Amino acid sequence: MKLFRKLLRFLFYVLLIPVVYLVVSLVLTAITVPREAKDQPADQVIYLKTNGVHLDIVLPRAAMTADLSKDLKRTDADAYMSFGWGDENFYINTPTWGDLTFANAFRALFLESTTLMHLTRYRNKQEDWVEVRLSVEELEKINTYLVNSFKPDANGIKEMLKDAGYGSRDDFYKANGSYSCIKTCNTWVNTAFKESGLKACLWTPFDFGLMGKYD
Repeated sequence: MKLFRKLLRFLFYVLLIPVVYLVVSLVLTAITVPREAKDQPADQVIYLKTNGVHLDIVLPRAAMTADLSKDLKRTDADAYMSFGWGDENFYINTPTWGDLTFANAFRALFLESTTLMHLTRYRNKQEDWVEVRLSVEELEKINTYLVNSFKPDANGIKEMLKDAGYGSRDDFYKANGSYSCIKTCNTWVNTAFKESGLKACLWTPFDFGLMGKYD
């Protein structure tokens, strides 16, 4: 009986952890961090996009600084570029949710890992993107955050993985940081907004958290 009770207690705590994580995540997602510089004119535009789970920051070509544009693959016809960040193994080995395995998910959430920037090029604005208006200073901070997310090679060049994209219009680059259940692809985007002084969630691992602040 003692062994049985210990087993039940163990199962209870195992099940309690994701429940607590979910509750805390929802509470912190609901708490809004307001925009800092409310007196600055919000005459610049960027966008948020999601695939239903994963958030990206989208910048028009004209909104990208020279430091951010440097070394990135693109053509003259590419008017927008989206930036995402995530676990390297998860990005490369889980191109669709049908490819998701427990091992890949566990490794991404709980083990130290290398990360990638995922860049996708667009010729036209997409209807499902959410518009975010910001000032010139806030836009510069977004650019700086994105630049610092790349992990350059020994020569200071943004390092692109060869033939690693999902299609002809996206690419992967080496990134800084390690993915975890605390720092996810969506918390990375939310942190970009917080550090740039934009309205954001206090913390969120969800895509709908930040999107909901701008709908």
